[in-house]
Amino acid sequence: MATITEFEVGYCTHIGCMALKGAGVRVCKFPARAWLLEVGDKRWLWDTGYSDWFGSATRRGVFRIYRHMTPVHFSSHQALVNQLQACGLHARDLTGIILSHFHADHVAGLRDFPGVTSICSGDGWQQVRALRGFRALRQAFIPALIPPEFESSLQFIEAFPLVELPGELSPFTRGYVLPGSEGQIFLVPLPGHAPGHIGAFVQTDDSWVLLASDAAWSATSYRELRGPARLAHLVMGNPQQFYQTLQSLHTLSQCGQVTIRLCHEGDL
Repeated sequence: MATITEFEVGYCTHIGCMALKGAGVRVCKFPARAWLLEVGDKRWLWDTGYSDWFGSATRRGVFRIYRHMTPVHFSSHQALVNQLQACGLHARDLTGIILSHFHADHVAGLRDFPGVTSICSGDGWQQVRALRGFRALRQAFIPALIPPEFESSLQFIEAFPLVELPGELSPFTRGYVLPGSEGQIFLVPLPGHAPGHIGAFVQTDDSWVLLASDAAWSATSYRELRGPARLAHLVMGNPQQFYQTLQSLHTLSQCGQVTIRLCHEGDL
């Protein structure tokens, strides 16, 4: 079965109620998590977290607003590329990097992995690829973080086989099989948070795991169907779809057969 290794790659801070309605104005820590997925001799990264590239890309211009809105705490030794090297892994050992979406805290490390194939939603990429300036900032997309050769080996999940999912993953019924995963990793749309936002069902020895990315920022959110403050809707891709996805996570969690992991679940 597939294995999942978790990494924390820096964190940002923000007031709690922006992530969970009723959480108050206490400043909370939101880790940026990335995962290493392994099936046999295949290895994929799920997102990259922060990197030094984020600091340089937000030092001036309109994107300075980003770093002030969500102050980032990151040291070079936390870079995913360095954490992987400490485990004996290098870019050449990776099959690909799966991007849950294009917010800067999920793609900031892409330039640390030159030549590695990226995998994402084609629809999501088409929505953000041409954004610049304030339009990009509103989508938390920083073009300078995308490597110049990014599109040369890009793979879109919509081109992967679309299959019926096992019954225990209900209410999710269809997903894209990740090539090379031996049917142990299915990629699924989790719309609402951002253009092209996706998650992954991963079959491990213990249970199915859903990497739900930013479909929620706290387990309380999907357990109690409690979303963020309305102000957060301004930076969502589609608030209506966000709550539909939240309802799906709620139903999934009620069944108790799938472990849900969130990228930024912290100290709310």
